[in-house]
Amino acid sequence: MRNIFFPLAVAAGLIFVSAAMAQDAKPFEYAGVKTCKKCHRKVWKSWKETPMARSFEILKPGERAEIKKEAGLDPEKDYTRDTKCLPCHTTGYGKPGGFVSLEKTPTMIGVGCEACHGAGKEYNKVMKKHGRTYTEEEVQQCGLKADPRSTCTECHNEKSPTRKLRDPFDAQLHDWPAHDPVKLKYHTPEYQVNKRH
Repeated sequence: MRNIFFPLAVAAGLIFVSAAMAQDAKPFEYAGVKTCKKCHRKVWKSWKETPMARSFEILKPGERAEIKKEAGLDPEKDYTRDTKCLPCHTTGYGKPGGFVSLEKTPTMIGVGCEACHGAGKEYNKVMKKHGRTYTEEEVQQCGLKADPRSTCTECHNEKSPTRKLRDPFDAQLHDWPAHDPVKLKYHTPEYQVNKRH
């Protein structure tokens, strides 16, 4: 009996601790593109010209009317408050520091840096503190996504009303990062290792 009780007690304890840790885990908070722009100005300038940066505009009445008609949407309807559209046309909708409304969080419209790279308030602190000598592990533990392409299909999928009108989206074949003509050598593991020595 004792041989069975001990493993069961340990398993129950692990479940309790895991549940408590999961409950205490808070989602990372969004900082906004202005924060990213401070250090990544060339990338920001390039990004702001992309369809991702302007994706919120599509939700406005009259925008892309033909595509909306083809998708069975009302081209004259204002979708800027539609909770089905906002997660994919804003940054961080419904999450700490993310998009709330055009009036309250105008800097979070469009698909900004953090929509792909992860909520950045915490990893931005690490980057500021360590300059260019932080490790990938340090910033990933603070919310930076290891492979931003993993987020593409959260929106580029069959749930999108316009998805059927375009070729299938493959994040691995996508010209990534299309908004980044700058070679970010400072963010490579090789640079980080050499910088610390």
